[in-house]
Amino acid sequence: MSTSSRSRSGGSRPGRSDDRTEFDIWLAETFGQEGAFTALVMLVRIEELKVEPLASTFISFIGDETRWAEIVQLFAGSGKTWDGAAFFPVLDAGGPLLNAEARARLRALESRIKEDRLTLNSGAFFDAWGRRMQVEEVTRN
Repeated sequence: MSTSSRSRSGGSRPGRSDDRTEFDIWLAETFGQEGAFTALVMLVRIEELKVEPLASTFISFIGDETRWAEIVQLFAGSGKTWDGAAFFPVLDAGGPLLNAEARARLRALESRIKEDRLTLNSGAFFDAWGRRMQVEEVTRN
């Protein structure tokens, strides 16, 4: 497992707060490129050599005002102790998915992640502090 070496703030932009996380920056950039979208989300527990899926959900973003602290509060409702969250942006005809379509795509994503944890890297994967990270393949000696 690796996390970004950038500072927790992820840098700053004119007119923006310097305390933004890498998630906050990712959301602003993704919304700027795509407009409103749905993100399929997988919460995971990270152990020394293991990444375990815990729970999944989907969130429709219709703006970029949401901050990492709000996402963490939302995930607290899952009742799970999680270490990472992967966000997979998806669109339907240029906007957020309808709930039934989001649920169907989420089930397919869950299956892909259960088969191959490296699938998490194809999304935007963040640790509990909103820093980017990725799953690295482990080989046995």
